[in-house]
Amino acid sequence: MSEYNLNFVGGLIPVVVQDYKSGDVLTLAYMNKEALDLSLKTGYAHYYSRSKNRIRMKGEASGNTQKIIEIRPDCENNSLLLLVDQKGPACHTGNKTCFYRKLGEPQHIKEKIDYSLDFILDLENIINETKKHPRENSYTTELFKSGEENIKKKVGEEAVESVLAQGRDRIIYEVADLMYHLLVYLSYEDIKFSDIVAELSRRNVEKSK
Repeated sequence: MSEYNLNFVGGLIPVVVQDYKSGDVLTLAYMNKEALDLSLKTGYAHYYSRSKNRIRMKGEASGNTQKIIEIRPDCENNSLLLLVDQKGPACHTGNKTCFYRKLGEPQHIKEKIDYSLDFILDLENIINETKKHPRENSYTTELFKSGEENIKKKVGEEAVESVLAQGRDRIIYEVADLMYHLLVYLSYEDIKFSDIVAELSRRNVEKSK
């Protein structure tokens, strides 16, 4: 799709997202070419976050994913319409759509969404930047330099230490080490954490059928 002469202004294209069942307009977002390619590859909506300056999969933290049914460009290739199967609310306020209120009405928070996964995604971004731009006196840089086999070995070692750990605090400490090394391994293999989330979401949808 990114080769179809779409007009990415400043590297971005606006995306209107619509629920394919109800017809409700859910949100307005932006994509760059990489986000569009990831959306096409995984089947789940990925957007470019201007505030965080990175690509994110919709629902990567909340679990409220958007499975893509169809993508339509407008008549001048200046914007996209995504028809999606929305899981849960689309809005961070817990409302079904971001356009839930009339102009002048106050914001209404229906439920608080847990965005604790944002920290993992920020860490993933730091790891990816270190991969692209190695830093001196960096353990992450040394891991990447050591190669695939050593990275896999470290993941295995951390996994064993996690299951052998005794006591709540030690388990938390060892699992944190394991998750960090898993993120390095995923980055080495050019796999995004959101790809894992998308696979888990796909399995959940299949089990619910």
